[in-house]
Amino acid sequence: MTHPALLGQRLIADGKITPDQLEIALTEQRKTGKKLGEALFRLGFLSEEDISEAIGESVGFESVSLNGIVPDAKAISLVSESFARNYTVMPISLQDNVLKVAMATPDDILLLDKLKRHIQKPDIQIVPSLGVEKEISNTIDNYYGYELSIDGILRELETGKIDINRLSEAREYSQPMVRLVDSILTDAVKRNASDVHFEPEENYIRIRYRIDGVLQEVRLLHKSFWSGLVVRLKVMSRLDLTEQRLPQDGRMDLIVHGRRIDFRVSSLPTSHGENFVLRILDREKGIVPLDKLGLDPESYEELKLMLARPTGIMLVTGPTGSGKTTTLYSILNELNQVGVNIMTLEDPVEYPMSMIRQTAVNEEIGMDFAAGIRALLRQDPDIILIGEIRDPETAEMALRAAMTGHQVFATLHTNSAIGAVPRLIDIGVSPSILSGNIIGVVAQRLARRLCEKCKEPYEAETFERQIMGLSPDQEMTLYRAKGCDKCNQTGYKGRLAILETLRFTAEMDDMLLAGESQHAILDEALKNGFSTMAKSGLRWVKQGKTSVEEVSRVVNLTELL
Repeated sequence: MTHPALLGQRLIADGKITPDQLEIALTEQRKTGKKLGEALFRLGFLSEEDISEAIGESVGFESVSLNGIVPDAKAISLVSESFARNYTVMPISLQDNVLKVAMATPDDILLLDKLKRHIQKPDIQIVPSLGVEKEISNTIDNYYGYELSIDGILRELETGKIDINRLSEAREYSQPMVRLVDSILTDAVKRNASDVHFEPEENYIRIRYRIDGVLQEVRLLHKSFWSGLVVRLKVMSRLDLTEQRLPQDGRMDLIVHGRRIDFRVSSLPTSHGENFVLRILDREKGIVPLDKLGLDPESYEELKLMLARPTGIMLVTGPTGSGKTTTLYSILNELNQVGVNIMTLEDPVEYPMSMIRQTAVNEEIGMDFAAGIRALLRQDPDIILIGEIRDPETAEMALRAAMTGHQVFATLHTNSAIGAVPRLIDIGVSPSILSGNIIGVVAQRLARRLCEKCKEPYEAETFERQIMGLSPDQEMTLYRAKGCDKCNQTGYKGRLAILETLRFTAEMDDMLLAGESQHAILDEALKNGFSTMAKSGLRWVKQGKTSVEEVSRVVNLTELL
């Protein structure tokens, strides 16, 4: 598969092992006759995942770790247990007729041909990934022969008792409650949910997903399942099983569709038991290239001009769940280069990024935002990201960082871009410090995108003509939500960003210094071509991407009347 010397040199080049460690492993390999990877693993120099990844790169295949993976039940149904065991093949996921499989020998063309004939579905494309043989065998043991659909697991639970003591074991797949929690979380990821809510009521448990910013009820379970669900969720997120009176926070991860998904877990005692909310953090979707954010051309150009300024502070504003973090991470990803030191201060760190030093705020030990910024400034940064400006000290430190030659990005809670100025002044920042140091403000909302399959055309009504500034004889076709199987009868699928990008000019800095009102500054911005959030939202409506009803849900359109 891969010559030992070539594999060894690759591992040294990647900084995984030292030349001395390679020499020891090669000596061991000559003595035992085993593979180099196995020798490195037995000596404790490398993990099986590191070896698998290096071999995968050498032979041109993606490497996949099967530890903590939750395979797709539909994928498993395509490959029989006997075939999987005989040829060490584990189906992982099935999406858009693409079947992803983990194999010990992904370059075996004859085996891939056998698998294709075994499946007997010519429209399915097989994508092989390199997996560790032992992990593949363990995963086959864990998942074949067990019910994996949510309905099937519930039927299994109704006929037997839940052994709560065994739920605390790391991964006991024979326990249906273990499979139930995994299946619910996997289902939420497949449906592109951002949050999963486990809510105990008096006689039942409600499970809801937040999809495209709106909560949807997906299941109701009998209250008898609750104790088992609580134990399993706490074990997975490493929470204290004995503590039921205080809120707790934790984290966990699963591998769904071959990629690692992180979950941020929060438990809160309520009158009917502990309420659990899990925030889904998908690294692949959380860090999006700036030009793939779906910004309108005007907003994108304004944003690029702001980023071209080497020093100053840029603020991103909006309510919780409006995509501020995604926008900021996309900006950092754009600026991330070897010659630049980027440092972040977050509460908590959501998506790990390579080459960026990320620090979590911990107020219990006195590591708040203000103290964190002081420490960051001693680390020779070029660019600083501050999770949130929420008090005078943090605001002062953020502005001080901007004044001393750094590019600073931060979030702030205001309703509009221009509202950031009075908010900072209200916190206690002097207009003289703000003037010349604010690069710009981006205010953001997320609106649901109309389902392309079922959206319904109609003629614009009187109110809609009014807010769009249309003359009485001017015709315009708009679209509204209808609902179909593809969008789960909601009429919407996916989301788009509605932005207003307020770039500060020299004239606006002078007005700020002179103590002019925010309305006067806004009028100056409008003369320079500033587009409000309401106008940006209606731009998407005119393109048929979303509805007036949806834009009015997240943006105040009455200002256009």
